[in-house]
Amino acid sequence: MENREPVPAPHPAKDVTEHVGYRLKRTAAALRGAMDRALRVHGLTVPQYSCLELLDERPGLSNADLARGTFVTRQSANVVLRGLAEAGLITRAATSDHGRALPVHLTEAGRERLHVARGAVYAIETRMIEAVPERRLTELLADLDTMTAALEE
Repeated sequence: MENREPVPAPHPAKDVTEHVGYRLKRTAAALRGAMDRALRVHGLTVPQYSCLELLDERPGLSNADLARGTFVTRQSANVVLRGLAEAGLITRAATSDHGRALPVHLTEAGRERLHVARGAVYAIETRMIEAVPERRLTELLADLDTMTAALEE
């Protein structure tokens, strides 16, 4: 067995649960769980809801665009879109004017389902951010963006 030098921690922490990455993952898991429970009542999954939100903001996105925007693979996005189409919440063009990407749009039923589900999701986000003093929220958002940028370099 090799003699291994200890690896210094990135910041003072008594154990792994005090590391930033662990705390971010724990927060993300809590948010996902709360969203899963709230969206189940509306017959949606988190990726389906995310697709509806993106399509409401930017109608005509492609499967690849939606995959990137919802942090899933193209194959997973295709499964999500198939479920949304079967539920009558989106339409997908049979052909495209621009290459192979097929634009996706919300139906009226999709807009209605999104509106109701959005209220549930926004209530969760409100509950989450109310735990942070208002004066620190802007800084927290900026810090999260800065950490993301540091990892994307």
